[in-house]
Amino acid sequence: MPPSQGSAHPFRLLGVYAALLAVIYALVFFTGDHSPSAKLGIDLQGGTRVTLTARTPDGSKPSQDSLKKAQEIIDARVNGLGVAGSEVVIDGDNLVITVPGDDSQQARALATTAKLYIRPVLFATEPQVGGAAPPATGTAPPGGTAPPATDAPAPETGEATPPAEAPTTPAPQSRVFPAQAPPTPTPPPGGLTYQQQQAKDIADAKQLRQSTDQATQQVALASMDCTKPDPLTGNDDPALPLVACSQDGTEVFLLGPSRIDGQEIADATSGLNAQQARHEVNLEFKSGGADAWSALTGEYVNKRVAFVLDTKVVSAPQVQQGPQLGGRTSISGSFTADSAAELANTLKYGSLPLSFQTSEAETVSATLGLSSLKAGLLAGAIGLIAVLMYCLLVYRLLGILAGFSLIAAGFAVYGIIVLLGRWIGFTLDLAGIAGLIIGIGLTADSFVVFFERIKDEMREGRSFRSAVPRGWARAQRTNLSGKTVSLIAAVVLYVLAAGQVKGFAFTLGVTTVLDVIVLYLVTAPLMMLAARSPFWAKPSVNGLGVVQQIARETGAGQARPKEMSR
Repeated sequence: MPPSQGSAHPFRLLGVYAALLAVIYALVFFTGDHSPSAKLGIDLQGGTRVTLTARTPDGSKPSQDSLKKAQEIIDARVNGLGVAGSEVVIDGDNLVITVPGDDSQQARALATTAKLYIRPVLFATEPQVGGAAPPATGTAPPGGTAPPATDAPAPETGEATPPAEAPTTPAPQSRVFPAQAPPTPTPPPGGLTYQQQQAKDIADAKQLRQSTDQATQQVALASMDCTKPDPLTGNDDPALPLVACSQDGTEVFLLGPSRIDGQEIADATSGLNAQQARHEVNLEFKSGGADAWSALTGEYVNKRVAFVLDTKVVSAPQVQQGPQLGGRTSISGSFTADSAAELANTLKYGSLPLSFQTSEAETVSATLGLSSLKAGLLAGAIGLIAVLMYCLLVYRLLGILAGFSLIAAGFAVYGIIVLLGRWIGFTLDLAGIAGLIIGIGLTADSFVVFFERIKDEMREGRSFRSAVPRGWARAQRTNLSGKTVSLIAAVVLYVLAAGQVKGFAFTLGVTTVLDVIVLYLVTAPLMMLAARSPFWAKPSVNGLGVVQQIARETGAGQARPKEMSR
């Protein structure tokens, strides 16, 4: 019988797998940070734990529904695929975020309220210095006059003008927490509780900065201090005007009521504008938001509109022509690649129903540590050696082919794990290592099924050369059925599970798919080459002498009755 389809050119198939390995490790060593190390999870390298305290406008206790919604959004921001090893849990009225590594700022950034509104700019000026209002640089506020702007920005349609040179002092960031906060809030003076003082600050700021009275708006513009934390962060009313600072602290704006809510954003991505050499956040609106954006740009031609994130103006482009159709626009400014990606990720997954402030941040050590990693890898190595010893004992030198296939699978798995850590934030924890070991064990099962099918063919009197392709034709159906069941189980477990179990299911699924690839591109071609070699056909080499002897005796026993009947 000729070799089954797909096994006629073993060297070609082996070359395909070698090329696949070359591509994987070229990506490992020549892209990203060029490090061949896999990202480790919290249980292996430790991490950072940040406790976030919810803030409500009236100082009341947050509802559990709001906390659960905030938990889901933050978990989606940091752990969208469930394999980054991060944890977001509810602890009473707080959220506790734990991320791998020692970068506490990353964990803090996850709690950005990210309430985005697009508001028309009614007036823009520089922040007050020494209590005196500076000359205006934009449209006059209601009830007042201002000289015409001489440095009005003129960016591309729908894009923001790069802001002026930032001051030497650090500019306030669009965060809902201070850079360093005490572990527990201390009661403020005046006999008020912390929650009462918090509610009073929000109410006072809203009364001043969201007033519809023209005189109050002028007072708010003149007294706005962009260097202080903003109590309105996450608590402003989109239906009212707003006096707000730019994100870099160089401008103060009087903004009209919100025209487009950030919930109308369908997608947000970051990228580099090659023509203008700056990083941008590209937005795509839903159908309702697209219509509102078209109407807004048609109404405010040659005027500015502001993208307001958590009461900070991140961009205030001047509309050059309108209306703009298509529901697409971009936010540009003093972004780096990381800050643009962070903003896009925050806007993509939606705003939080609550605003938060950091009440505690700490570094946590590995719960199990590298010693547990070494123990797990040692156990896996012992199991792998035991499997190889069994293959050598039962299948003689055919066990070497099985071992080579396992090593080839191991190299591919490790390279893929490293790349997944860069591309989707996958972190390898002990549960994931368990999934890898089980997946590689399933690869060994494929060899056993293949070799036993070869034995079945030889018991029927066929030679080793003819038994291999026939055995492969029968074994591949069995193996594919088994791998399909394993893959379905991994997918169901990944969808229904949570936490580290997702990592286990993910690695099990990856190794199951790779097992099929190794089976077709490595194991089968190696066995086809062995079948064509007189050396591998020797019973002392392949360990199939007993099977051949049984086949001969069976054949002889069947021949004697025929001779006697003659």
